[in-house]
Amino acid sequence: MAEKGGGGQVFLREQKHLAQVPVLVPGAQVVHTPAVRSVLRTVAHAAAVGAVVCLYGDAGQGKTVALQYALSQLPYPARVRRVHVGVHPTVPELRRVLADALELGRRLPRGAGEADLMLVNALRQPRVLVLDEAQRLPGPALEFLRGLWDHPDTDTALVLAGAGSERALRRVPALASRVLTWELVSRLRPGEVAAAMAAFHSLWEEVAEDDVVWVDEHVGHGNFRTWAKLTSHLTAEIYGKSRAVVDRRMLERACARLMGPL
Repeated sequence: MAEKGGGGQVFLREQKHLAQVPVLVPGAQVVHTPAVRSVLRTVAHAAAVGAVVCLYGDAGQGKTVALQYALSQLPYPARVRRVHVGVHPTVPELRRVLADALELGRRLPRGAGEADLMLVNALRQPRVLVLDEAQRLPGPALEFLRGLWDHPDTDTALVLAGAGSERALRRVPALASRVLTWELVSRLRPGEVAAAMAAFHSLWEEVAEDDVVWVDEHVGHGNFRTWAKLTSHLTAEIYGKSRAVVDRRMLERACARLMGPL
């Protein structure tokens, strides 16, 4: 997200050090929680052996950031291809977005057989295909991916991620049986929140632990996206103030912006 000019909008910049993940918080850092470390290992393993993995968990738990960070740490990031799918794409639609991701573009033949052969040829060299929001994929599209991955001439790791993606894959047993790792990204546990937030952004370092616990119980609930939005509100409120203190009253105002009066 680009900066929009005036000083009051500086908190809307994209943070490049978050592995190209746009956030609403300047100064934020990727937190190496147990979940992030586990995703790093899973993605590295999948890329090394050409496996299928499923990354799932409730919305806002940090799947996308963890995945993007893990992909950025691979030794050959140029081999990673992000495949952006719509809702319930048909097999021809999926074939087309795969061709776009593999930079085949308009060279893809109209005939399904020839087009599939071109995809297979493009996947002969090691690749990592990443499909976020994989729960959008219907059975035929998932079966098509399984066929490409299974082809003896392809060398591809397949990362399927999204809230509910595990349920979508379970409906296609031929693909589900090939999943090497089912990786659950769960919410932060209450005992992890204070340390995780202090690592995420420096403004939480001086916040009383009782206040952090209060925020998590009332609004945060261990959901990283919610905590990031709270941090964005607080960053905006203290911007330009030399000695701003994040106290309970300020936290109450930030929480109210997310869920209304408490």
